[in-house]
Amino acid sequence: MTQKLTKTQKLIVAIDQGTTSSRAIAFDERGQQQAVAQREHEQHFPRPGWVEHDASEIRDNVTAVLAELFEILGDQASAVQGIGITNQRETVVVWDAATGEPVAPAIVWQDARTQRILDEMEEDGGLDRYREITGLPLTTYFSATKLRWILDSDPELQRRADAGELLAGTMDSWVIWNLTGGTNGGLHVTDVTNASRTLLMNLRQQEWEPSILADFNIPASMLPRIVSSSGHIGQISENQPGAGLPIAGILGDQQAALFGQAAFKPGQAKNTYGTGCFVMYNTGTVPARSSKGLLTTVAYQLDGEEPVYALEGSIAVAGSLVQWLRDNLKMFDHAPKIEELASQVEDSGGCYIVPAFSGLYAPWWQPEARGVMTGLTRYVTREHIARAVLEATAFQTADVFDAAEEDVDGQLTELRVDGGMVANNLLMQFQADLLGVDVVRPAVTETTALGAAYAAGLAVGVWGSLEEIEQNWQLERTFTRTMEKDKVERKKRLWRKAVHRSFDWVDEDVQADSGT
Repeated sequence: MTQKLTKTQKLIVAIDQGTTSSRAIAFDERGQQQAVAQREHEQHFPRPGWVEHDASEIRDNVTAVLAELFEILGDQASAVQGIGITNQRETVVVWDAATGEPVAPAIVWQDARTQRILDEMEEDGGLDRYREITGLPLTTYFSATKLRWILDSDPELQRRADAGELLAGTMDSWVIWNLTGGTNGGLHVTDVTNASRTLLMNLRQQEWEPSILADFNIPASMLPRIVSSSGHIGQISENQPGAGLPIAGILGDQQAALFGQAAFKPGQAKNTYGTGCFVMYNTGTVPARSSKGLLTTVAYQLDGEEPVYALEGSIAVAGSLVQWLRDNLKMFDHAPKIEELASQVEDSGGCYIVPAFSGLYAPWWQPEARGVMTGLTRYVTREHIARAVLEATAFQTADVFDAAEEDVDGQLTELRVDGGMVANNLLMQFQADLLGVDVVRPAVTETTALGAAYAAGLAVGVWGSLEEIEQNWQLERTFTRTMEKDKVERKKRLWRKAVHRSFDWVDEDVQADSGT
């Protein structure tokens, strides 16, 4: 149900194209959610380590949720001032410019099929060969190798790409191209935050790097134009819901969460607990380099201003581990049930689960790692396993946090949290215990969509400044360490033993057997 607005109130709509669903959410001037529409899309796992989406299904779902949202708003739809876009990052789709149809399944950010491409490139320059330019190591995570794999999957595709017949982009580009006309003049754009996750953008110049495009044999003509995160980008076409409304904000999902948390000052940090887990630290207008396995990325760029940068620690599996317990092992019917199970025991009973389903990301960067469950005895029950699943997310975050503290000046005093998993009080308390700093949960935890709304709203005048947005942020609850420090250190030591058990699992025999 929507609340009745006064005539002076304005709304901003955020389209949140996520890993598991697409949503359209209307926010008011206070940053409060007024209405939402959502549709899930199917996850495809054709081989071990492969993750795909049907981009056509996502396109149709975005149109559907946008139409449904305006139907829910009814008369209040006239209060909508603009549209912001946020999206799952690194996921790549390639489509026919003439027909508008994808030429292959979208390869999702979690996908690990491109390891062989990386192995070949590593021999000619190492994993850090592009880090100085892009801020990123050479891994399966980023978009470049996924795009290269698609072009290699059919000999005809490279020819068509070179001839200018194909377009490529991350999901923000795909959504915007379709919303702004598609084959009838659709805009082919991406913002600096998404471009900074491709392994193809020069961080300082905010342009595609010709030397890297040449290395990957990717024609620049198929890539989108890079724009700022907040500004007048285009407008919804006449055959789409919300026709004529400006698209005025684009942010990759984790940068959007940082923006939605109003973490605009250098040193402020957030962690988003979703399908994966993403710690991000605002480092200001100068790119910071990590010596501990973190990524340098663009946090956001306001129209006409210098970009703001961040250090990020990316964790591939967090909420998706709970889904695995629910869907693959059938341990419970609904994801929130895990807290009830885990709360029935005091600890994990010595069980540790390392969810390296497609390798380990920051700070380990171990693509050949695979998931392990260690410390099992006859004492361990499903309740202990449920608790170990939750603790795995907190342990992975602590690994990133520990690495980041060596890269940033000064001790971090709090961690702002958001995402679907933060409703789990057991997880949040265990996180505070591991970190030894306050874990701060805001009143509005839908900060990813909210960040996209803020970026668009700044551009169209709903909010006049970052300071005005900061005033919207409200605290819901603070979690503080209660566990003794020596017990924390023992748990972390055992966790890291488990992590090392996951290393070097994939070898040539495993690759041949699994198709990875």
